[in-house]
Amino acid sequence: MSRTAEDRTAVAARRSLPAQLLHLLATQIELRMVLLIVVVMAGLSRISPYFLTANNLLNVMDQSVIAGMVALGQTLVILIGGIDLSVGSLTGVSAIMLGLAFPKLGVPIAVLICLASGAFLGLINGVIITFGRIAPFVVTLGMMSIGRSMAYVLSGASSIGNIPDSLAALTADSVFGIPLDFLCLIVAYAIAWFFLTFAKGGRTLYAIGSNAEAARIAGLSINLWSIAAYVVAGLMSAVAAVFLTSKILSIDPIGGAGEELDSIAAVVIGGASLFGGRGSIIGTLAGVFIMVFIRNGLNLLNVSPYWQGTAIGSIIIAAVLVERLLSGGRSRA
Repeated sequence: MSRTAEDRTAVAARRSLPAQLLHLLATQIELRMVLLIVVVMAGLSRISPYFLTANNLLNVMDQSVIAGMVALGQTLVILIGGIDLSVGSLTGVSAIMLGLAFPKLGVPIAVLICLASGAFLGLINGVIITFGRIAPFVVTLGMMSIGRSMAYVLSGASSIGNIPDSLAALTADSVFGIPLDFLCLIVAYAIAWFFLTFAKGGRTLYAIGSNAEAARIAGLSINLWSIAAYVVAGLMSAVAAVFLTSKILSIDPIGGAGEELDSIAAVVIGGASLFGGRGSIIGTLAGVFIMVFIRNGLNLLNVSPYWQGTAIGSIIIAAVLVERLLSGGRSRA
């Protein structure tokens, strides 16, 4: 090869490098999320000198647990093209079940009752949506009202206190300096990642969201896994209720309010399509961190809580717009 030909090849390679990077960003959701986290952290650390301190980072870890648990379940629902507006209310009513049970039955049995309550209500959502052929928005909107109402009825519209020390230890203890509840969050996401990546059920969820009819023709268990997604969403809402109770050492019937919107936002920021079939559990976790980072940064800057909603909402819209641009319009969301 002549010198001129070699020079042309080198120039072509250099020119293709930006295109290769853009292609990589467009096809790898996880890479985009990691890059976005780095940008957000760098920006907040420049704005506030307290952001990257050890105490604040531990605080951020603690703040990510509740939203992260709920968002995990919401991810499975959105992957199949559904949505669950009841997750916040299920957190509240499951927490009330926990508070009513532990004085008489002890903490272990009370936690099981709490988890079973969330899973059962999620099962009701899934069965009605799947076999009743009713829009998920309508069913879960109704369950949101039912769950919140039941939380008030069961608790007598009053808070429950005297939380046992064994339950409080979930958020008070740490392992090698890392909060125990945050480690539980990471383990939960690792299990979900393995399931969605390697298990047949995980691939089925993606298939349902991409083309439910084609998945049915292929012989996949559409109804079973559609219901299972809502069961897991209810279960993870109950898991969040356990950690919420441990964190604030009190149970209130309004507990979990707003988690439905935060969970949807985290999944969307993480690159999932609201029409189903595309998303990543790692992207969701990154979305949770980004939301928590931003809220934490706004608090450090003493931004009024009344303005924080505007900031978060603007960031959600911007994230979706950027996601569409980077993905080349392939997504329907």
